[in-house]
Amino acid sequence: QAQLVESGGGLVQAGGSLRLSCAATGRTLTSSNYGMAWFRQVPGEEREFVASITGSATSTYYADPVRGRFAISRVNAKKTVYLQMNSLKPGDTAVYYCAARRYLSIQHNSPGDYDYWGQGTQVTVSS
Repeated sequence: QAQLVESGGGLVQAGGSLRLSCAATGRTLTSSNYGMAWFRQVPGEEREFVASITGSATSTYYADPVRGRFAISRVNAKKTVYLQMNSLKPGDTAVYYCAARRYLSIQHNSPGDYDYWGQGTQVTVSS
């Protein structure tokens, strides 16, 4: 059974940057069959898709609000996925979660598409 642990969240001023990490235990990330994604959630709202990356890292997908500002990457040997967040805005404030599923593709952008989840890390962007 795989477990995912996020880190790297914190408080940053608007326009700043943060890099989130998601470390996996188990064999999930060592298999090129498993894709990874980042979601975020604000209290009282639904969890929303941010970005995803296929198991082989050949394809990445982004939600429109973050495209051009965020970058997802992975290092399978380290069992770690990253989310580099630049030009942060107050609207990016949320709890960020990483998630995993087998055979990820572009249509997998809903929380129900994923089998494994981390506990989340808080990102707060001040104006």
